[in-house]
Amino acid sequence: MGKRTRRNGKLLMALMLSGAMVLSYGSSAFADDVQTKSKTTTYRTVMEVEDFGPQIKKVIVDLGKTVNKNTVDTDTFKVLAVRIPNSENTPIIGDDGVGYRKVTKAYISDKDGNAAAKGNYAALELEIGPDISFGLPLNLDLNFIRNEWIECKYTITQQKDIKSGSTTVSGLVADVFDGGTRGLLDEFTALQGTYDNITMHYASYVPAKDGAKHPLIIWLHGMGEGGTDGLLGIAGNKGVNFASKEIQSYFNGAYVLGPQCPTFWMDGKTSNASGNAASKYKNVSAFADGTSNYEKALMALIKDYVAKNPDIDTNRIYIGGDSNGGYMTMLMARDYTGYFAAAFPTCEALKDTLITDSDIQKLKELPMWFVAAKTDTTVPVLDYTVPTYNRLMKAGAKNVHLSLFDNVIDTTGLYKKADGTPYEYNGHWSWIYVFNNKPAETINGKNVTIMEWLSEQSLNKEAAE
Repeated sequence: MGKRTRRNGKLLMALMLSGAMVLSYGSSAFADDVQTKSKTTTYRTVMEVEDFGPQIKKVIVDLGKTVNKNTVDTDTFKVLAVRIPNSENTPIIGDDGVGYRKVTKAYISDKDGNAAAKGNYAALELEIGPDISFGLPLNLDLNFIRNEWIECKYTITQQKDIKSGSTTVSGLVADVFDGGTRGLLDEFTALQGTYDNITMHYASYVPAKDGAKHPLIIWLHGMGEGGTDGLLGIAGNKGVNFASKEIQSYFNGAYVLGPQCPTFWMDGKTSNASGNAASKYKNVSAFADGTSNYEKALMALIKDYVAKNPDIDTNRIYIGGDSNGGYMTMLMARDYTGYFAAAFPTCEALKDTLITDSDIQKLKELPMWFVAAKTDTTVPVLDYTVPTYNRLMKAGAKNVHLSLFDNVIDTTGLYKKADGTPYEYNGHWSWIYVFNNKPAETINGKNVTIMEWLSEQSLNKEAAE
């Protein structure tokens, strides 16, 4: 339900329980790499949100001297990473918390890691992948089924001299963090407000002000992104991509709102007392009862956000979400049908048996695009998306679509299985297709992607057939 764990990851205890203890361990265990006459310097990080979560993709070492390009390579530095759990009750998932990261590319750069003909910094690109957890600055608290940001410390040790004309750089140990960038996540602002006596945090992206009206895309996160960090809901998965140039281009600039639920969107009238978080996750069908304690608060947040941003086009407000957030998308579409121009529930977790015939009669009037994968075992499509879609079509829905993928595979071409075929993700992760605008359908003789379709929906015009 939106968890951010590696597909084949193991649960292993972290070797140390505090930053100081871990670094002490790292220093002693890897002392052979530290030169006797080392010089301490700083490093910066570059994080970006990938299909498999936020990843620290690059470290940038301050060389302290100006050198020319082509003076560093992948063997110039070794990069030791330490992922530090926030408490002894939340051990690191996916690795033992400490180890070396593979440097895949190295070059002279500016302070932000951009390649340069000459500069005072060395940028080291690091290996990442769906089954490599060392780049992940998150950890899943299994007690609450909630992701949380963790501290990631690096010790970058120079292995050979850097020579540039008469300048030589040697013996550097970069172990002092000097900030970093977070890609599209830096385009969002974390905010909060209290609605219906519930404090809710949320992420906000505001397009350039140009005097025109702009649509609003609302994205509701999965089960693992609840809590009190407004940015987590759009960073645990690749929700930040709604702010990408590609997706924004379809809308000529769109607001993006990422509300965060304090617990789970599924907590409702009866389900709130149905056991701890882990038991709820394991028994989704018993957990969800078709209600949510957060529905009124969420609607109040949305209306307040729209009121505070008067250039939002109220005819073009779109709502979507994955898994636990797909469940909430269905509830909002059901109970506030006339407010939204379209909905795009993804691997949605509202069981079809909880949807009444009168609900179907309302929902058939709302443009909707469902996305799911046949290999989803968390919310099996034959119990959730497929029968609901079929009922809507039988009821006469004219603008409802379904992208039902056979499985969920890597769309970048970068990650493959041992046999050379594309890497396959957990079947529940069909949100990957949405963030990369892959769902498509032939509409009126034209191949239309989900984002192209979404951008064309409006309350003040007849729905497209």
